[in-house]
Amino acid sequence: MHAIRLVQAQTLLGKGEITMDGAFDVTPQIRGEPLQVLINSHADAFVVSTKEGMIYHFLLRDELELEQIFKPFEGTSSPQIASMNFIYGSVSLSLTNSKGINRIYSLYIPEGSNKRQFGLTKEFKPLPSGATYFDKSLRNKVFLIGTDQMASLRYSTTETIRWEKKLPFHTKLAHLGRKYDQMIFLDDENQLHFFKLDDPHPEAGIKAFFGKIWYEGYPEPGYEWQSTGASDDFEPKLSLVPLIIGTLKGTLYAMIFALPIAILAAIYTAQFARPEFRGIVKPIMEIMASLPSVVLGFLAALWLAPLIEDKVPSLILILILVPGVSLLAGWVWNRLPIKYRRWIKPGNEWIGLLPVITLATFLGWTCGPAIEKWLFVVTDPNTGMQIADFRLWWPQITGTAFEQRNSLVVGFMMGFAVIPIIFTITEDALSNVPKTLVSGSLALGASRWQTALHVVLPTAFPGIFSAVMVGLGRAVGETMIVVMATGNTPIMDFNIFSGMRTLSANIAVELPEAPYLSTLYRALFLGALVLFVMTFIVNTIAEIIRQRLREKYRTV
Repeated sequence: MHAIRLVQAQTLLGKGEITMDGAFDVTPQIRGEPLQVLINSHADAFVVSTKEGMIYHFLLRDELELEQIFKPFEGTSSPQIASMNFIYGSVSLSLTNSKGINRIYSLYIPEGSNKRQFGLTKEFKPLPSGATYFDKSLRNKVFLIGTDQMASLRYSTTETIRWEKKLPFHTKLAHLGRKYDQMIFLDDENQLHFFKLDDPHPEAGIKAFFGKIWYEGYPEPGYEWQSTGASDDFEPKLSLVPLIIGTLKGTLYAMIFALPIAILAAIYTAQFARPEFRGIVKPIMEIMASLPSVVLGFLAALWLAPLIEDKVPSLILILILVPGVSLLAGWVWNRLPIKYRRWIKPGNEWIGLLPVITLATFLGWTCGPAIEKWLFVVTDPNTGMQIADFRLWWPQITGTAFEQRNSLVVGFMMGFAVIPIIFTITEDALSNVPKTLVSGSLALGASRWQTALHVVLPTAFPGIFSAVMVGLGRAVGETMIVVMATGNTPIMDFNIFSGMRTLSANIAVELPEAPYLSTLYRALFLGALVLFVMTFIVNTIAEIIRQRLREKYRTV
């Protein structure tokens, strides 16, 4: 068996003559009698099947090299190959044996290897016997396969059968229309049978949107969103799972940042601060709620993300120092003699605490590099030297990525957008607790903090819970901050130093480019429906819980 390489020069003036550029004898490398040869669409590789059930995969680089030998039906009662055909794109092979077993072998790089090899990725329901005819769609990964009277239309990506029927005639050949709108069968009496095909969205389905799929070129099944590619034979990946995970991830980090600040600030403003202070703070917080999210996203992407990229140790130190020093200052303040505590009137304690918090923040920000040199030392992969860099330390220790636009940035900025909403509703709920309850608690000897913790908070808890749910809804539906500050990478992890793509951001990014009524267009509307269902379920559960809490504390 010989392989010949042909070349043709092409210039602006036209195409030149076809000439032979090389000849290769592959006979010594093939053991057995060749049955079928398939050349891929790029004319840089071919596969050969033999009577013994083996497949030889050759790849043309500078020389023709034997890349792989495999037996697709090894271990079955019939290892011989009945049919072998490329699916559109020439990355996957559709194979059947004499028993009708239909398997898909796709090219991917196995773990521990550095070159692409064919591996079993899918297996369809068997045909009555080995396939006698095959044709592939030129628009997607659908192929028409069958034997005698049985015809089956199958979509390789999701491993689904789009149509299957026993025909009233014996088929010799079959053809799929170039527009994927008809099927033509030639029977044993040389008569043509035309079937209209109405299957505009073979890429869609429950498995495509929510299932784990083994895509071409991937070493294992997974959840992927990648709606477009560089070539016509691209395999759409429309899993909504990474987008759902991204939505939950962004919401989680935003709420972690926003809840403590908003609720504690509301408690202090409603129960401890002087009325004049409350009259200033609350309008400011309400004005903050009106800030456009596109402005916050712009600040997050162009100012905050570069600012904190190399300051993560400083942020960690600040998150430790500020609460710790604040608690220590409060403990010391409570143990000072009353004559010193009279220097600051009740409700103005923040005046004494503000310098302490400012100093702790300054120390954390300036001492962060020293902590980085002490704790976060790694070997630079480029120079081999020991350096202190958290951006290199994190990937080496955890095995996850560190990106400039990450969930930490989104948590800070989206939390900043959510804080005013939670603060305002929580403060209203706390302020509406009857003054008689507060006065009675204080008259019985409880401190202001004991009164706030054991009387005011339980009474106002339904309102506080409502505030949290409203803030959660705001975070789930946020679009512009996520679009501008995360990198919009649909990934499946909760790493705080990597980005994500949410359902709302995906709609904003993809919808302007989605062809009208295409599968992608409809998938985006499905994503919007999923987002609506998520928020509806959360709000319904929240309302049920709120009503029960209201009943529980009604007698207080």
